[in-house]
Amino acid sequence: MTFAERMSRLGTETAFEVLQRARALEEQGRKIVHLEIGEPDFDTPRFIRQAAAEALEEGWTHYGPSAGLPEFRKLIAERWRAERGIPCGAENVVVTPGAKPIMFFIMLALLEAGDEVLYPNPGFSIYESVASFIGARAIPLPLLEEREFDLDLADLEKKINSRTKLVVLNSPHNPSGAVLKPETVEGIAKLARRHSFHILSDEIYAKIQYEGKHLSIASLPGMAERTTVLDGFSKTYAMTGWRLGFGIMEKTLATHVARLMTNSNSCTATFVQRAGMAALSGPQAEIEAMVAEFRVRRDLMVEGLNALPGITCFRPRGAFYVFPNIRKTGMKSAELATALLEQAGIACLSGHTFGAHGEGHLRFSYANSLDNLHTALQSLGEFLSVRAR
Repeated sequence: MTFAERMSRLGTETAFEVLQRARALEEQGRKIVHLEIGEPDFDTPRFIRQAAAEALEEGWTHYGPSAGLPEFRKLIAERWRAERGIPCGAENVVVTPGAKPIMFFIMLALLEAGDEVLYPNPGFSIYESVASFIGARAIPLPLLEEREFDLDLADLEKKINSRTKLVVLNSPHNPSGAVLKPETVEGIAKLARRHSFHILSDEIYAKIQYEGKHLSIASLPGMAERTTVLDGFSKTYAMTGWRLGFGIMEKTLATHVARLMTNSNSCTATFVQRAGMAALSGPQAEIEAMVAEFRVRRDLMVEGLNALPGITCFRPRGAFYVFPNIRKTGMKSAELATALLEQAGIACLSGHTFGAHGEGHLRFSYANSLDNLHTALQSLGEFLSVRAR
């Protein structure tokens, strides 16, 4: 069988590959602490599950509009207008099965072959994968630990040219948990207005932020029409398996993205959208408690990692990841990640899987219990002690 050349440019998401290897070891009787997958370990709140069950009983099992249920889109616009200051209405919202389709559809709708996409590195691997797949040039924007993984405005401006069509932002950031500084967001907005490029702002972790208030670039003057906000329910409401996301964008772009939905998925499951409406309208106490628990786990991981030989760890301000620097161990990221899985029973990700600028780091997801995090830290310490002998 002969495959299209473009398939050679399509990457993957390493977390799922590591998860598969870890489960294979578990089938052999090994005990593994899972710190690889970016998934809350909490159950979807009961009131959301009940709303889905009621929707099924009420017959929400048929096709819906490709852009999403009108009442759901209206509710999303109202909430994001009130909570993040983004000027938008239902006509600006497209609902998708998970948030990843927004990345794909925005790039398909905006980019021609040879156009340039500037994206964070280290960063979520799918940004570069999709851009390369459709024939655009993916240009990395290094996020360096010495800058607290904040974007360098001078570096961004230097890389902008006539081919620059899209800049990808992610704050809070995967894999570091860093949050863009307000002055950085404002500086990016100035450059976007001056050079007329579009922003894809991945805000999937916006409600998991421990200090300060989330600032969406789409809320700044003149930026709503230049920005697509990517968001969803997987992380905030522990709904990863439900596949429910959305984008907020300029209304003509929303029409094109809805057409892409028609041609690919038809629509997002209607009973899932009803559950999403319940999530936004219902009590938020469980969500607040989850974020508070993540904060406790973050503090445990940062303190524990910084106490280990050869490791230093930046203190993240959002998401549920730590991205420790492991260079002083003398091991490459992939080498250490593999050894930890096979020898110490810790599943984590190599920093290099998030791009070349992630080398020298590991990503641990602390979406796991405090007991398991203690176990992982102890096992990591024992592994490093044995290796140092």
